[in-house]
Amino acid sequence: MNRKRFSFSIILLIAVLFSLTSCRSKALPSVSSNFDGSHAYRYAESLMAFGPRIPGSSASKETVDYIRTEMNKFGWQVEVQQFEHEGVVLNNLVAHQNSNPPDVLIGAHYDTRLISDQESDPALQSLPVPGANDGTSGTAVLMELARSLEGQDINVWLVFFDGEDQGRINNWDWSVGAQYFADNLAATPKSVIVIDMIGDQDLNIYREKQSDQDLCGQIWNSAEELGLSDKFINKEKYAMLDDHLPFVQLGIPSCLLIDFDYPYWHTQSDVLEHISSESLQAVGDVLLKWLSAYSD
Repeated sequence: MNRKRFSFSIILLIAVLFSLTSCRSKALPSVSSNFDGSHAYRYAESLMAFGPRIPGSSASKETVDYIRTEMNKFGWQVEVQQFEHEGVVLNNLVAHQNSNPPDVLIGAHYDTRLISDQESDPALQSLPVPGANDGTSGTAVLMELARSLEGQDINVWLVFFDGEDQGRINNWDWSVGAQYFADNLAATPKSVIVIDMIGDQDLNIYREKQSDQDLCGQIWNSAEELGLSDKFINKEKYAMLDDHLPFVQLGIPSCLLIDFDYPYWHTQSDVLEHISSESLQAVGDVLLKWLSAYSD
């Protein structure tokens, strides 16, 4: 892998200073929220308007600028972690409310797949996936989390990963952005949550087999308390290659939230009409419920 150093010196300096002084906070402060699934859906519409977000494309660059601008509106500082892979420049974005190392990292990928390899019609397989659910839904929820948590001094990083969805294309692997981020961690979070494909109108999120089951249990308990056990199904079903694995391999408790029972995966039909604001609302509510419990 051909990689370049990225300009992340501020976060690295912060991590070093806090490791020397042992000033890391022990818990998140109390979390309140006005998460709005309809607003998250409008973020999804705006993201889709850029077109397929293939790494290195103009749509990808426009998306980076859009995310950064929106996050800044709500008081989040955004660092861009730029690196090169197979001759393509990629960008991870890291948003934080303060200069403390993170207690929690919540991540999602914003790129969309170059080809629709699950299409039954060979003529459509060479077209890029629109990515309303796969790439857009998780990004929209992260953006709405930032808006709903405006002004709350919490030790949470919201990380937007590039290059998750290009595996088995042009010698690329999966989760390129998350792997690069994990390989260059400046500060280790206590917990990592990755959300991917969480906008399906018929939302069914099962526990993922390679995730930390204690952490997932906390999240599923939050879903049960909110009356969302029909959407967060408390059974293991899939073992996924996704952006949580680089953190799992580092021994960081990590949980993937994904609905892989999505019939439009990697096809031309992964469009806005097949995701819903209700599903985005459910995921946002559960994450914030869990954050509140985590802070107690």
